Amino acid sequence: MPGTVLLIAASPAGRGCLVDAASVLPVLAAVAPSVLSGTDTANVVELADPLQPQAVLTRLRAAATAPGPLTVFLTGQLQLDRRQRLPHLALARTTPATVRYTGFPWHWIREELRLRAPGGTTLLVDLHADAEAWQQLATRPLTVGPGVALYGRVAPAPPRRAVAVPTYMKSLATILRSGHRPPLAHLHQQALTRSYGEDPDSAHRDLVLLVEPRHRAGVPAPTPVPAAAHGYAAPAHAYAPPAAVPVPPPPYLAAVPMPATPPEAAPVAAPAGPPSGSPSGPPSDPHAEITAAVQGGRHAEAAVLAERWERTALRTHGPGADEVVHWMEVRADLAMFAGDAELSCRIWLAVADARLTAGQPPDATGVEAAVDRAHHQWGRIGDSARARELGLALAGLRGRVPGRRQGALDDIQRHLSRLRTQTQV
Repeated sequence: MPGTVLLIAASPAGRGCLVDAASVLPVLAAVAPSVLSGTDTANVVELADPLQPQAVLTRLRAAATAPGPLTVFLTGQLQLDRRQRLPHLALARTTPATVRYTGFPWHWIREELRLRAPGGTTLLVDLHADAEAWQQLATRPLTVGPGVALYGRVAPAPPRRAVAVPTYMKSLATILRSGHRPPLAHLHQQALTRSYGEDPDSAHRDLVLLVEPRHRAGVPAPTPVPAAAHGYAAPAHAYAPPAAVPVPPPPYLAAVPMPATPPEAAPVAAPAGPPSGSPSGPPSDPHAEITAAVQGGRHAEAAVLAERWERTALRTHGPGADEVVHWMEVRADLAMFAGDAELSCRIWLAVADARLTAGQPPDATGVEAAVDRAHHQWGRIGDSARARELGLALAGLRGRVPGRRQGALDDIQRHLSRLRTQTQV
């Protein structure tokens, strides 16, 4: 059965433009339709800088009702309407004052796709959000419905008078131009690695979207994620880590220096390699193995792999090295995936301490992100005594690393006060 591909690149004309969305279309158009869709044949529909929301709705509705798999490549920018504060895809005529009438409401996407068969719809996005939309994403994430796969990233607005480049979508299209379409999770990972390799700073600020349909085998059980005041609350079935502020993808998806040899072949007293029974042949990417283990619900296996690589990095490079800190961050995210908020918090606190000890300033992105993530995980610890213990450590660290959102230390003090009251009762 043929597939359907919808290419949408939208951004306002003039000074309100945050991203050169249309620049991705020539690269995507150079990809064979069958590769874009992952089917033997496919129909491709392209929308470049559309003017009217109804025109986008018509195209989306037609694509949603077509038989066969549907893949939507969406590049553009998000803005909120001033009345209902709902996210909209800004179109060519959109201005901050006219978003409600000239933008394309994000919830229309969800509504048009909600009746499609689970597993047959994929949405790949590269979005930039203006300041108001970016702030709202901290507590109200984008959703697409339980049967739709969502991959991509949301980036904050570029500096004033600058126009951003949709590096994630361009990287994705470049990979597909080879004629090979890897599994979507791998394609997403490769696109992130390539785009963050070109722009490392963006890896410390973007929100990564990775949501799989709930029906798929191997998807971790839903974990409720509170809408924390400082947090990106990902959908319950998302893999991307919620955190205290908009943060990068899990570190094992980012472009980082990796040893040239696997742990078992490193020229030091290395720990054992991957679990016995792994297929022989060239060394596999440990990040991919860890990702597969998490997606398969094998959290203990993923943690063991990360611990082994951390020990190897420690013996090879010494305490505080970037490679060591990287694997600490991986372990912190893995603890979060496994639902162990206490362990995740402890590791993020250790990451922040390691970065500060290594001489990084308190306002360094990596330091702030570690403390913000520790703060978010701390708020999810159920044991009052342990929460109080870690809260005191977090409060001390917040005194040195206040972060970029006001009231973080006050939030800790209020929560500690509530914990003391619970203990007394």
